[in-house]
Amino acid sequence: MTIQQLKNVIVLSEKLNFTRAAEELNIVQPALSRQIKQLEEEIGIVIFKRDKRNVEHTTAGIYFIKEIKKLLSQFDRINAQSVQIHNGKAGEIRIGFTHSIMQTILPEILKTINKKTPDIKAVLKEMNNRDQYLALQQNELDIGFATNPMVPFNLKSKILHIDNFVVLLPDHHPVNENNYIDFSVFAKEEFIFPTVSDGPNYVHILESICVDAGFTPKVVHETDSASTSFRLIEAGLGITLEPISSLHGHEFPIKSIELKNIKQKAKLTMMWNPERESEYPELFELLKNWKVN
Repeated sequence: MTIQQLKNVIVLSEKLNFTRAAEELNIVQPALSRQIKQLEEEIGIVIFKRDKRNVEHTTAGIYFIKEIKKLLSQFDRINAQSVQIHNGKAGEIRIGFTHSIMQTILPEILKTINKKTPDIKAVLKEMNNRDQYLALQQNELDIGFATNPMVPFNLKSKILHIDNFVVLLPDHHPVNENNYIDFSVFAKEEFIFPTVSDGPNYVHILESICVDAGFTPKVVHETDSASTSFRLIEAGLGITLEPISSLHGHEFPIKSIELKNIKQKAKLTMMWNPERESEYPELFELLKNWKVN
C-alpha cells in the first residue's frame, strides 16, 4: 500500500468514473483499475462496486475512504510541519474556541503565546463544544477553549476562568437591576438557548438555573451564535443566559442582570489531546500554567 494508491482511491471516490479519475491523475485507466484491485486485495475488502457502466461505494468503502482522508490530511500536516522545523520555524498551532472565550481570555492567551513562542502561528476557528471534542480527538485541532464542556475521557482539560452568568433582556423589559428579586420572575418568559446537540452539558446548566428557580424554560429559538441571540433579544423575541464575558465589546441596545447569587457558573475551559504535548512541550507547559491576570 502506498500513499499514491490512497490518493488515487480518493480521486476515484470523488469522480466515481475510472476514465475521468485516470485523466485527472494523468495515468492510463487500466493502471488505475489494477491499483484499486491490488489495494482491495491487500486490505481484504471491496471499496467500489463496479460494472461496465457504474462505479459505486460499498459500505466498507465509505468508511475506509472517510478515514483515509483523515490519514492523508494528517500526513500532509506532518510533512509541512517537518519542513517548518527543518527551516528553523516552530510551525502552527490550531485553536478552536467559543464566542465567550474570545471575548475574555483568548486574546491574552494569544499575546502570551506570541511573546513566549513567537515562531508559532495560531490558526483560529470558532467552533461549538461538540465540534471541538471531535476535532481534538481526530487531531484536527491542537487546543480547544469552551464554556462548561463535557470533556471526553481521552482529552485533558483545565479550567482557566470562572464567570458569573447574566440574563439578557430587551431594553424595554420591565425587570431591571433595581427591581430584580430572583430568577423565578422569568418563569413565563420565552427563552433563546443554544442547541442541545452542540453543547448538551452547557445547555443542561442553563436549564438548571431555571429549574432551581421553580420552572422549566420555554425555549422558542435555538442558536449557537451569541451575536444572533443578542439580535433576537433586541427585537423582543425572547431572553437568554450568557457568561458575563460574552458582553465584552458589544453595544447592542439590550440590558443585562448579573446573577451573582446562583450556584451555576460559566467555566471557561482549555482542552487538549495529550498526544499533542510531545510536539509542542514548551507551549503546552506554558498554557497548563497560564493564569488570568
